[in-house]
Amino acid sequence: MQHFIKNIRFVRMMQLTLLLLILGVGSGFVEVVETKLEACFYELLDAPDNKLCRGGLKVIYPEIGDVSCSFIPRCVDYRFRISQEWEAPHVQYPLADENKMYVLIMVDPDCPSKAKPTYRFWRHWMVKDISGQSLKSGDIRGTELSDYRRPTPPSKTGYHRYQIFVYEQPTKQKIYLSPDETKSYGSWDIENFAAKFRLGEPVASTQFVTEHYKD
Repeated sequence: MQHFIKNIRFVRMMQLTLLLLILGVGSGFVEVVETKLEACFYELLDAPDNKLCRGGLKVIYPEIGDVSCSFIPRCVDYRFRISQEWEAPHVQYPLADENKMYVLIMVDPDCPSKAKPTYRFWRHWMVKDISGQSLKSGDIRGTELSDYRRPTPPSKTGYHRYQIFVYEQPTKQKIYLSPDETKSYGSWDIENFAAKFRLGEPVASTQFVTEHYKD
């Protein structure tokens, strides 16, 4: 098990210190306040979950950074913010070929729970016609077949995996969702979809794990 510690809110602490200094100058005294820095523990996924992480794919959210192959930490309301505030992440594939197009798919295989995934897979995001240059930079631009839906695991259902797959898009291949597929996000067969449009195996994939922010 690997842990990464990131001290955060340092800037906020410095701002508070500066404010106290300003107030202290005005009132003739300075009170020293000790502020304990909050530590975030970034826990990486173990086997077998880490086997899905390949190709150097990065999934980057505001402030927290790259969450690939890791648990979303509890600190600083990150689990709340990823489910309620943040928009679609930057997804960066450094090995993307600038002369090719790509398809990106994000799914939850643990819906409504990992123990009973009766709605596997739940579609969270799908974009086609992504240029290699766009994918290299992480600024995903293309045709959205499914709008981005934030990771919102239901309360008391445990941890959910959010998986991101990148496929090379076959030349002149028209990719679309059927009318039946657009009626629901759940119980979606990603393997059948990939086979139907001859996407082959993903060139890169990763996942992150989180649970309901109140659990």
